Amino acid sequence: MTCPKRNNRAFRFEKFKPPRGLYPRSFRLPKRFGKENLKAPTPLIDVFQEKSWITIVAEIAGFNRETLRIDVKDQKLTLSAKTKERRYYKSLNLPKVVIPNIIHTNYKNGVLEIRLRRALKEETLNRVG
Repeated sequence: MTCPKRNNRAFRFEKFKPPRGLYPRSFRLPKRFGKENLKAPTPLIDVFQEKSWITIVAEIAGFNRETLRIDVKDQKLTLSAKTKERRYYKSLNLPKVVIPNIIHTNYKNGVLEIRLRRALKEETLNRVG
């Protein structure tokens, strides 16, 4: 039994281009995908009040402990951090008057925790008599 004669032509496959409406719009990538500058998300900041402390928790990922700067003056807290690529600056008004000399900080895994001692107001009693 003999095999039928084969054509020695080369086959050419072109790239498959799906029809324009084949995929829904939600699955398509935008035309400028990856070309625009994406901004880093703003860090989250929470303020907690306790009886004698005010605790501020800030999520500041991507900065070293040495690049962080904390300033406390009157009822205002200022957080700033700076690297070659990024900068961060935030100013907060504190809910109560604090003692700026008593401050405890903890920075771990991109989360900064600041504990400030509240200033207790000494009220004078007016005695009538």
